Amino acid sequence: MFVKRRSMLNSSHSSHFTLGAYVDLGLLKWLYFLIVLSVYVLILLSNLLLIIVICLNRTLHEPMYIFLCSLFMNELFGSTALFPMLLFQITQDVHTITTYFCFVQIFLLHFYAVTEFVISAVLSYDRYLAICFPLQYSTRMKTNKLIFLVAFPWIYSFAMILVLVLLTSLLQLCEHSISKVYCNNYSVVKLSCSDTSINNIYGLFVTVLTVFVPLIFMVSTYICILRQCFRGSKQTRQKVLSTCGPHLASIINFSFGSLFEVLQSRFDLRNVHSVIQLVLSLYLLAVQPLFNPLIYGFKLTKVRKLSKSLLHSVVSH
Repeated sequence: MFVKRRSMLNSSHSSHFTLGAYVDLGLLKWLYFLIVLSVYVLILLSNLLLIIVICLNRTLHEPMYIFLCSLFMNELFGSTALFPMLLFQITQDVHTITTYFCFVQIFLLHFYAVTEFVISAVLSYDRYLAICFPLQYSTRMKTNKLIFLVAFPWIYSFAMILVLVLLTSLLQLCEHSISKVYCNNYSVVKLSCSDTSINNIYGLFVTVLTVFVPLIFMVSTYICILRQCFRGSKQTRQKVLSTCGPHLASIINFSFGSLFEVLQSRFDLRNVHSVIQLVLSLYLLAVQPLFNPLIYGFKLTKVRKLSKSLLHSVVSH
């Protein structure tokens, strides 16, 4: 019993975690490195371009575009929390991460995911006001409310995830091998040999408040928008689809990514091929930061035209 207790104590104070989802790629790792690096650079350039376009053009200083700018900043934040460490790990033969950086990554990635959902809910509320109350939009979306709606997703997500990570950091861990290519909260909680009841209850609480509540809110706002849309003319419907289509596509894509993450975290997928597990692991964090700037950049005419104009002026100089 003494030996077992000593072993548990040593394990709980281990200075690193092993990321067990990496496979030995040999020389192919450099090909994967280039592919992942290319994706990361594309994410950085596309999101930065749209942030610059929105900031520099006064015609885009409207609530919807300000919320989109906040969304693109979150994509930059989330991808930077994942890709530099991912690129580093691809080149390593021993895939470990220090305990400190593991918890930092947990905080950053969960913070990104929660912020994404809440900003999406804010965008749906903005579209609801603009389409269902067009004549009252300016009075309903005053400067004070705009500032609150921009700041709220970041402050709310920070508070919720900070408590989540603090609770996890207090656990005694018996193992230090995570079957993913990055650290996430539930993977660390599963390694605990102490009581995780509080963690599970708070984790469920966070999931309900940060995923299900925003999703229910977004569904209800879009039901109202669709009702208003079908009452209007064909031109009105086309205008609604052009502005709401990218947002709906973004919500659906991120919801599917979240579903994949939940399935992989909560269920035993050892029978699933390692490559498929890797794709499921990265879908939520790699696809959305690339998907959003592309879908909004292509679909929103104003943004597309101004982006082309900015790129043309940069190239010509």
